[in-house]
Amino acid sequence: MTIPWLTVLGLVPLVGAGVLLLPVKELARWVGMAFSLITLVLGAVVTSLYLGGTPMAEKVPWMPRFGTWWALSLDGMGLLMVVLTVALVPVVLLAEWKLTGAGKWKPQAFVALVLLLESLSIFTFLASDVLLFYLFFEATLIPMYFLIGGFGGSQRARAALKFLLFSLAGGLVMLASVVGIYVVSAQALGRPSYLLADLVQVSLPTDVGRWLMIGFLLAFIVKAPMVPVHTWLPTATEQATPGTSVLLVGILDKIGTFGMIRFCLGLFPEASTWIAPVMIALALISILYGAIAAIGSSDLLRLIAYTSVSHFGFMVLGIYTFTTAGMSGSIFYMLNHGFSTAALFLVVGMLISRRGSAKIPDFGGVQKAVPVLAGLFLVAGLSGLALPGLSTFVSEFQVMAGTWSRTPWVAAVAALGTVLAAVYILLMYQRTMTGPLSDSVAAHFTTDATAREKWVAGPVIAVILLLGFVPGLALSVAEPVAVAAVSHVGAADPVAPLGEEGK
Repeated sequence: MTIPWLTVLGLVPLVGAGVLLLPVKELARWVGMAFSLITLVLGAVVTSLYLGGTPMAEKVPWMPRFGTWWALSLDGMGLLMVVLTVALVPVVLLAEWKLTGAGKWKPQAFVALVLLLESLSIFTFLASDVLLFYLFFEATLIPMYFLIGGFGGSQRARAALKFLLFSLAGGLVMLASVVGIYVVSAQALGRPSYLLADLVQVSLPTDVGRWLMIGFLLAFIVKAPMVPVHTWLPTATEQATPGTSVLLVGILDKIGTFGMIRFCLGLFPEASTWIAPVMIALALISILYGAIAAIGSSDLLRLIAYTSVSHFGFMVLGIYTFTTAGMSGSIFYMLNHGFSTAALFLVVGMLISRRGSAKIPDFGGVQKAVPVLAGLFLVAGLSGLALPGLSTFVSEFQVMAGTWSRTPWVAAVAALGTVLAAVYILLMYQRTMTGPLSDSVAAHFTTDATAREKWVAGPVIAVILLLGFVPGLALSVAEPVAVAAVSHVGAADPVAPLGEEGK
């Protein structure tokens, strides 16, 4: 490659964040939007090159003594996560266009932090060197901490600290495994190496591989997030701005499931099959607990957070059933959930900006006053319950089909989560949008969706519809990664017994 496209893709938003350190003031929003759109265009170029068969990998020596390289590469799963990232950031900036800031925190700082987070997230999804991945993995905490703590609700500082403590705890455990990889690679290869291409060739003793895998997995479980280390998420989304929540849940948390596939399954196949029953149990618990907690939530932002706990359970279930359908469904779910959750958070943010409250009892009958906003809210909600025709249905169906082919009873339990999803989404809509409209509520909803708000929600919903009717656009990219991952752990898709067609 003559042009290091992957490096350039990650550096552009970083340069934008640097520009915003200058006193641009009123131009800050426009500068941020310009850099995010340039990154989006570069993302389209990279996608075109990848789909055209151009090898997308870069490797430059960085710290040879430690076996570390500036190594970036792109596969189908990484491509989908990069596309998700570059697509959502301009939407978030547009959604928070009128953000006024809080205290010493100004809108210019918000835009700079968003661009910094975009850059670090892109590099995290592209890193093919374990130490490089770890550094970017931890670095993403910095802008997110300040996005939560600098903007949002009255308890934002507490929420940011809770997010940071949980995330740092997981990261410190993973650091021990990163150090362990240095030792075992030096012994096995005669030199230390953090390159994934080298490490997949290393045969680890069973106990060593399992302990190293647990270090990575614990960090990814916190990031995902899964029960019982999920409690930081509802607190963070309740206090953060809707745009920050989109970045947190839609993009950053995907590093958890992304890491499970790329690093846990990729580096520790034996250990991953060993831990699979535990992960399936945790996935089922997350699916059901998240759904039940969502039903009982009286705060719209916490409710969406709990739905995400349930949805991440489906993603993890698809990974650890070790079937092509389940794995590809999980990868596709990562993409779909990003857009689905973004739609929910953004539309709810529009409602909260009018009502001044996120409490469900403070709404009721709103669809009579703002029918367009209510319609956007309904479509976003239906994507959350995986309605057929929307993209989430395809991914959830694949996860369930893959799980059923391996262990039918697990799929039957997980199906309860699908039923409960219909309950919490429809109840949420009923309690906020239908029924009588009181004068006190109507006074807050004097304007329907503005042109800017339609431009915020419209493209996201359009993607949900497009991938619902043409899922092959993403599945064709995800499936090769799924096939390779299932094969790498030594699993094979269950062979159905001969039925009538075999007689």
